[in-house]
Amino acid sequence: MRHRLASYTQKSQRYTKETKFKYVTPETIEKKEEAKLCFTSFMEYCQVVYNRLIELGIPKEDARYVLPNAAETEIVVTMNFRELRHVIKERGSKKAQWEIRQLVIEMLKILKQKAPTVFQDFEIKDNYVELK
Repeated sequence: MRHRLASYTQKSQRYTKETKFKYVTPETIEKKEEAKLCFTSFMEYCQVVYNRLIELGIPKEDARYVLPNAAETEIVVTMNFRELRHVIKERGSKKAQWEIRQLVIEMLKILKQKAPTVFQDFEIKDNYVELK
């Protein structure tokens, strides 16, 4: 959401019920059994609390305050090729956070098929993007 030359539309937790929300588990947590159990238990508890608040008549816009940062959302983004190149360069680098880096790699795979001449100078490495 930090890129100014883009337009964003995000699914609103204010208007949609999250009675069965999905969530993202970081790989570092996934790899450690005790950490994964702790994380999963917390996610399940957040779901129980959210659902109970809804049952108690709390509006979705207020019940959503108990949803974790790991809750999945949907975002539609519109940007021109110049901004896409900038986003790929910044968010595909080794220094970028793993989750956005994975997203950018998937976007770049599609862009290389749909507009190969515009993105031909980007190379997908193991888990990052490099400008040739």
